[in-house]
Order: sequence, then C-alpha cells, then structure tokens
Amino acid sequence: MHATRVLIINGDLVEQEVDAIVNAANNDLVLGAGVAGAIRRAGGPSIQDECDAHGPVAVGEAAITGAGELRARYVLHAASMSLGGRTTRQSLRSSMDHVFRLARMHDVQSIAVPAVGTGIAGFPIDECARVMAESLDSALSEGWQASEVRFVLFGEGAKTPFEAAFWSVFPGSEGSSC
Repeated sequence: MHATRVLIINGDLVEQEVDAIVNAANNDLVLGAGVAGAIRRAGGPSIQDECDAHGPVAVGEAAITGAGELRARYVLHAASMSLGGRTTRQSLRSSMDHVFRLARMHDVQSIAVPAVGTGIAGFPIDECARVMAESLDSALSEGWQASEVRFVLFGEGAKTPFEAAFWSVFPGSEGSSC
C-alpha cells in the first residue's frame, strides 16, 4: 500500500497548484499544440526558451524546465513521440519512468499528469491509463515519496478508463471533478 494520494480528476492541467506538471512532449521539446500549447500559452515564453537551451532528447526520455508563470515550480516534459509522430506503449512507459525519476531527483512531492500521448500522438486512452498506473507503481516501489499524484483529464470519457486502471493498482485512488 502506498502512502501517496492518487487523484483522478477532470480539470485544467495548467491551473493545478502542484510542484510540477507533466507536458505531453515531442522529443524536440517544441511546445506546439495540445497540452504543450496550453503550457506555452499559460506559462509564457521562458519554458520554450529553456526547452530550446536543453535541446532535443531521445524519444522515451524526459526533460525538466522551470514553469514560467504557471502555479507549478517545474514542467517535466515526457517525450513519448517525435514531432509529428505517434506514441507507442514502449515510448510512453519509458518517458513516464524518466519523468518520475526526475521528479524524485528534484524532490517533487505533488505532480499533475495529463493523458500523455492520447491527443495528436494517437495513443488509446485505456492503454495510456494502464501504462501510467504501471509506471507510477514502479516509481513508488523504487522509493519515490510523492505526497500526491493527480491525473488531470479532459472529460468523463478519459476519466473512466483511468479510474478502472488505477483502482486495480491503487485501491485508495480517488476520482473527483474540479
């Protein structure tokens, strides 16, 4: 049993007051459309500037930047696809494992995570939920001591598969709306 509180909510990722939010990124770290575009618009140009300075990462890796004008301290960029490409189970799992390792290294206690790869990258929401549950379970088993992990989703259609996947791994998970 994990001491980490796992929440599955409908909401706006960029409005979350947490230590870090996760960006559904491409490996070039270009903040284009979807989640990345919302982060760019709400957080201001400093996030893209830091991404440019960092440079590309391999598909399946992650990068960390400041959060600009967002309420979070950090943005963790999960590069589950190449620019214009598709997310795979392997690239999603690897990029989320990297995200949670970076979170542990930077003492992130609370994090907000979208359904990475399910937008323009075309990954199925139910499989995304299962991969996210597996990756989080591994990170916590390896010693990450997060206080709260929020999966911030858009609409009931996304929330239902996340609840099903997480309730089997994390029986105390909570689903709520905001």
